[in-house]
Amino acid sequence: MGTDFKDIMSKQTDEELIKIVTVNRSDYQPMAIIAAEEEIKSRNLDTSKIEEIKSEFKSEIEEKEKFDGKTVNSLIRFVHYIIDTIVGLIITFILTLPLNAKDALQMRVGYAIMFLIFFGYYYLMEVNYQKTVAKFITKTKVVTKNGSKPNKSDILVRTFCRLIPFDNISFLFTRNGFHDRLSNTRIIKDDKIEA
Repeated sequence: MGTDFKDIMSKQTDEELIKIVTVNRSDYQPMAIIAAEEEIKSRNLDTSKIEEIKSEFKSEIEEKEKFDGKTVNSLIRFVHYIIDTIVGLIITFILTLPLNAKDALQMRVGYAIMFLIFFGYYYLMEVNYQKTVAKFITKTKVVTKNGSKPNKSDILVRTFCRLIPFDNISFLFTRNGFHDRLSNTRIIKDDKIEA
């Protein structure tokens, strides 16, 4: 089994080896750590390079932990769902009021309008502001997994994924719902100070 680890570690880059023996040490078996340390010795890596790479990895981990700490919890996500549903229903009510939905055709038209309103509401608000009305109220916003502003295709995927059954309650079981995971987006606290 030792030779398997030795072979695996020989294929790793210098950076990967250093990461294995330092910041990710607890993720590996002792034999894998030994094999990685032996590979580092056999490559005669400069200790200053090891320290430099080690500090870069630690900085990355600290940044990721800081970003993860800004991710909102399930309660806030539930509040978003309630507020945005109410806003969508109010807009739908106003726009479908002229329809006197007494026959099946008008009912279908009403449902189509409701679908378009909800789809358009989420898409347009998140593309233009990174927020919906609920996110304005809770001071949160949509970002990509690396914290940058999502592009239109990210928001389009995010909005389409809202059609997945039970998506609207998926965030109750995990910090990021289906539409977050599938579109590689997150909801975080908005740090921007408004003057």
